[in-house]
Amino acid sequence: MRISINAFLSPERNTPFAIFAMVATMFFIAYAQVFGSVFILLFYLVWLPLLAMDPRAVIGDPRPLYWIVAFSIFACLSFFWSAVPGLSLRGGLQYLSTIVCALVAARVVPVKAMILGMSLGASLVLLYSLLFGHFSYDPLDGVYSFIGAFASKNQLGMFAALGVFASFSLVFILHVQTMWRILALMSGAFGAFSLHAAQSATSTITIAATIAATVAAVFLKQFSPRHRMVLFLSIVPTAAVALLIALSAGLFGAILGIFGKDATLTGRTYLWQRGLEIAHEQPVFGIGFQGFWVQGFSQPEVLWQQFYIASRTGFHFHNTYIETMVELGYIGLVLLGTIILGLLAGYIRRLLSSGARNEDVVLFGLIILFVSRSFFEVDFLNQYTIGSFLIYYCAGALAKPVAGTAGNALVEYYPQFADSEGFHVPRRGGLG
Repeated sequence: MRISINAFLSPERNTPFAIFAMVATMFFIAYAQVFGSVFILLFYLVWLPLLAMDPRAVIGDPRPLYWIVAFSIFACLSFFWSAVPGLSLRGGLQYLSTIVCALVAARVVPVKAMILGMSLGASLVLLYSLLFGHFSYDPLDGVYSFIGAFASKNQLGMFAALGVFASFSLVFILHVQTMWRILALMSGAFGAFSLHAAQSATSTITIAATIAATVAAVFLKQFSPRHRMVLFLSIVPTAAVALLIALSAGLFGAILGIFGKDATLTGRTYLWQRGLEIAHEQPVFGIGFQGFWVQGFSQPEVLWQQFYIASRTGFHFHNTYIETMVELGYIGLVLLGTIILGLLAGYIRRLLSSGARNEDVVLFGLIILFVSRSFFEVDFLNQYTIGSFLIYYCAGALAKPVAGTAGNALVEYYPQFADSEGFHVPRRGGLG
């Protein structure tokens, strides 16, 4: 019996499924806290059956993935010294499973389909928030902000920023067909409107910086690899020095003033200071993955009270690296830093090479977006978040050979089952 699986596993032929899978992932992850575990199960249902079809064809050689999963494995192991071992182990395993789903997506979903799905998914998420969302008063800012169906305006701002970035990528980088361009422009306009409604300074500033960095990457790609290296080594230090001069001249304060923020970033500088103090109490291993923000513990209870978090849930240090140090210490920080630096170095190397593609530019921009947000938010340190899914999608795409696809992997493992109609696997391949 021969069963065709190219409609799911072949990036050359699975565009309808790939777009649907990304739209569903965006919506399920966005509102898992609203609809509960059923949305988490649906998220798993989108990706894990693909892994069951044929693990070797979907994941490929797992050895190049060690630098990607090391941090999540360490998070799981932290239950040995965590004050809440059950919570740390469960959170670590859920985080690892989210990464596995992202790695599956990186193998079977091509970048263009992923961005198309991200654009449509962001619009669906924002539409739901527009229909069923509400305003919330921020006692620290002293203003009412539209938070949609989320618990924070920054979450709404992140999905709005993703919609804007996806629209920009589809229209100006990936050059999709006219119909998709029209939909992308509508999605981008919707995202920009939602970004304005949320009044999220973090999301607005970081998406502007991301688009600027992506434009610079597109400009760099127009030159030969040798000239790209010269320009890169010239532009990056110059831009860094110019940014430092602008910040020292008061540019940062002026930008904050536009959004009604003060120099303390609405209390975040105090939160960062407390986070660093707490991190140095157990600097090597930390207190355990997701083991700090636990009801009944004195330190988080004080911070919840100081920042008017009546629900006593859903809070963090508003800095990915400080949060990592508190939970997993210096070891966790090094492992997470390995992922981030590996992503930046890997995509910069691709952009400077002769084989640079438009897809590499888009993924580089996506990484810049989340890395720039990481100094003010915690987007990819938790399970079932779109930040974790997308950052590890980028990592999986980097670990995958440039010329390789899930379909090519099927031929690699089962060359005798490839024909002009697509890829087929025998009964022993897992489909029966």
